[in-house]
Amino acid sequence: MGIRKSKIDSCPLSLSWGKSHSVDTSQGHYESASKNSEGFSLCDVSEHGKTTEEPPGRREGAERVAETPEEDTEEEVFLKFVILHAEDDTEEALRVQNLLQNDFGIKPGIIFAEMPCGRQHLQNLDDAVNGSAWAILLLTENFLRDTWCNFQFYTSLMNSVNRQHKYNSVIPMRPLNNPLPRERTPFALQTINALEEESRGFPTQVERIFQESVYKTQQTVWKETRNVVQRQFSA
Repeated sequence: MGIRKSKIDSCPLSLSWGKSHSVDTSQGHYESASKNSEGFSLCDVSEHGKTTEEPPGRREGAERVAETPEEDTEEEVFLKFVILHAEDDTEEALRVQNLLQNDFGIKPGIIFAEMPCGRQHLQNLDDAVNGSAWAILLLTENFLRDTWCNFQFYTSLMNSVNRQHKYNSVIPMRPLNNPLPRERTPFALQTINALEEESRGFPTQVERIFQESVYKTQQTVWKETRNVVQRQFSA
């Protein structure tokens, strides 16, 4: 349910939440190492050849460190937006992400290629949609050719219909580069006003859609839901 800030792992598409980094697009997939793969690497106190016992204080300190998972100290972040995009549109998605964050101050945001590595796509999709206020569908020529994109937008639409606080949270967007023509847009998305980057009214559209009050409302619901899950887990 939330988005965690974590260290960057070895996967080129795994980035820390809420931070802007360049993404290596040389690999043609989003699979990578798990966010839980990073842990403490502790030396064995009974190293081969040692005959003396470690002092009790030092031993207890090492045990305390081992019993404190790094994940417990990580901060969960509710994002402003996530960009769902075709695999071949990672660079364009990064450009749009930087545009919204740097030019319009809508941050933090993320693209789907930056989701934590090593998890199933369905889990990442659920975390992306429910861990952010808006899901932006990047409508390009590649969008219709990617079966995974079709699943993404249908799932996002159903989520926005079934959850009251998610109403109007799905935002189709035609970027400047390689946009999907209106006549070829799936019917389910034709009923939603799309962001048109080439339109002169684009800045006004952005201001009208990404309202801070809507973000705060969704953030409150997200925190309450997360707290309930944590209490159930600890019970």
